[in-house]
Amino acid sequence: MTKPTASAHELKKDALYFWEVLAQSIANIAPAASPALIIPMVFASSGNGTWIAYAIATLAMVFMATQINTFASRSASPGALYTFTTQGLGPHWGSISGFALFLAYAFTAAATMAGFTNYAGVLLETLFQVKAGLALSAAIMLANIGALWWIARRDVQLSTRAMLLLEFASAGLILALTAAFFFRSGQLADPVQFAAEGMTPRGLRMALVLALFSFVGFESATALGNEAKKPLQAIPKSVLYSVVAVGVFFTLMAYTLVLAFRGGAVALDKSPSPLADLARFAGLPGLGLPLVVGALVGQFACALASVTAAARVMYSMARHGFFHPSAGRVHETHATPHVAVTGSILFAGAAPLALLVRGLAPMDVFGYLGSIATYGFLFSYMLVAVAAPVFLKARGELRSRNVLTAAITLLLLAIPIVGSVYPVPEAPYNYLPYIFLALMAAGTARVVLLAGRRSAR
Repeated sequence: MTKPTASAHELKKDALYFWEVLAQSIANIAPAASPALIIPMVFASSGNGTWIAYAIATLAMVFMATQINTFASRSASPGALYTFTTQGLGPHWGSISGFALFLAYAFTAAATMAGFTNYAGVLLETLFQVKAGLALSAAIMLANIGALWWIARRDVQLSTRAMLLLEFASAGLILALTAAFFFRSGQLADPVQFAAEGMTPRGLRMALVLALFSFVGFESATALGNEAKKPLQAIPKSVLYSVVAVGVFFTLMAYTLVLAFRGGAVALDKSPSPLADLARFAGLPGLGLPLVVGALVGQFACALASVTAAARVMYSMARHGFFHPSAGRVHETHATPHVAVTGSILFAGAAPLALLVRGLAPMDVFGYLGSIATYGFLFSYMLVAVAAPVFLKARGELRSRNVLTAAITLLLLAIPIVGSVYPVPEAPYNYLPYIFLALMAAGTARVVLLAGRRSAR
């Protein structure tokens, strides 16, 4: 791409401590949401092997983290995987990867805006017996979008500290509930799950697609390269620690929920509120309402993390000519990419609001937009896994173990990609890969156009 345009202001340097950087990755994963939303869907495919699916997914993401940290331990910028792919494969592939990553973060924000609207409606119905119709749901979503915009453009420290508080509080409540369940049941070991009774290879493959979806966004700390203190240490640790910590959390929750629901009147994948049911099994039905609040704030934290990351990618790409130059500007007072934040919010908010107005249920919107986001992440991840050994070879640092870990990473990433298209899913999920490809075609056309302009000079 072209050289970065000049700017009178840069992003706030050395503003974030390690825990604040870690909060970015963890909030983007939204671990508090998976027990209620994704683990039941994984269970539908793998049954008693649900915890195994999450253990394998954790291993796959640890391998992916090593590829990302090949770059993150050597350089830091707000461009995240966009910059890393450029360093390994050149500016054209870097721009394509960056656009895919922008789509991934933006559609994650869009999906969690819908998730927030859903849980806000549940909360209103629980507290006030008010059912959220179309007008009220749209008002909730607009208010959420406004709050996200205000926080994200004002202060990156405010953003990360809010995410740290919200997501850790939600996960802490869920862990406390888990401990209460085991204390009351008196059963820790579950031979049925250890033997993965009833699980089939096909079921495990399908389960891995959804289990890996739980982790997407873990690399978003790399978008804080300019704003983190000691970024070459803080960011690689955040990327790896977030995967390991959240992977253990997911595996534990999968094991707990499968055990808790065995023999119950309602199966795990049929429960409208798995965590509320777990609270009842633990003898703490009063925790049902706090758990709904926890899911609500978890969706907000994920949307905030996604907007923060999307804006940093847009900011970096604007300074290299892909997006309008105004998106490369920084707020004079807050030192945030305020134009990119606004652009990311508008792009992310349009789709869920439009689908909501058309009458789709918020959780259906969550599923559709979240799937498109996953394609963006997987596309970017694969390019980084290819770029890492190329980058190391250019530096004279390539070792056979680097090639091996890259190959294993690519193989593991291929599982959800193949599983998402074969066997062909039901409509409208069968159309979603083509929507993503159409968006990527537009982004690729932009890269080709810019390359043509440069060559004509």
